[in-house]
Order: sequence, then C-alpha cells, then structure tokens
Amino acid sequence: MLAAARRLNSSLLIANAWHARSDAASSLVVALGIIGNLAGFAWFDPLAALAVGLLIARMGYRFAVSALHDLMDRAVDEEMQQAIADTLRSTPGVAGLHDLKTRKAGDLVLVDVHLEVAGEMSVAEGHQIARHARERVLAQHPVLNVMVHLDPCEAQGLTKAV
Repeated sequence: MLAAARRLNSSLLIANAWHARSDAASSLVVALGIIGNLAGFAWFDPLAALAVGLLIARMGYRFAVSALHDLMDRAVDEEMQQAIADTLRSTPGVAGLHDLKTRKAGDLVLVDVHLEVAGEMSVAEGHQIARHARERVLAQHPVLNVMVHLDPCEAQGLTKAV
C-alpha cells in the first residue's frame, strides 16, 4: 500500500499506509510481550509497551515535521524543480528563465517563474508563449498553478510559440 501511495504522491494514502504498518508492528510486539510474560519473563510486557510507545512517537514526529514543512511553504525537492525548469526551457519561444520559485500546496505544487523571451515580440506573442509554457508544466507535473512573468531579452533565432 505504501508503494502505491508514494507513486500517487498522496499524503493521505501515505499516512494510512503507515497507520496499517504500525498496527501490524504493534500487534506483533504486543503478542511477543504477552508470550514472554506467560513464559515467566515479567519484563517482556513493559518492554513491549515501551517499544509500541516509541514506534508511535517516532511515526508521530515524522508526520508532524512533514506537516510543518508543508504549512511553511516548503519548496519542492531539487529534482522536481529541475524537471519543471527543463519543461519550461524546452517550450518554443523561451530563451531562458530565472527566479523559479516553487512551494507545496498539499500534494500539489505552486510555481512562480520569470521567462525570458525575445524583446522584439508583441505582447500577444509573449502571452501565447507564457500560456503554452504554463499548459506544458500543468500537463507534465503535479502542479496546481503556474504564475508566469515575461522578461525581454536580446535573443536571436528563437522559435515562435505554436
């Protein structure tokens, strides 16, 4: 279940998968504690309780840290940021980009970027390039929205937007 949750990039499914794992692990530890206690090892029961408590505390700490990062507008990892930048750079008409900023919004991402286009383009041509770049990012990545700002540059031989 955890592999499917990670593939779907769903925080809810990941939490549920870890919940199921912790239930199974704590049940096993409790069973070992009971068996040990019945076998005459009285210290097995409190040891099992301590192990279950530590397991739950560790899981709670990890989820709390992850939730706090999401609440503090954490940027996406470098690999995903690079993939988004590559998608934008490969858009026809884009000469370059700068000030690429990303932040998590739940399981999705918000993107803010400055695209560099040929300075002699009309506003309509620039808008078409920005729209096409935005559509490509939305189609290829788990992105909620892309805010594009266009900056003119001295680029020769750029391909016009499709």
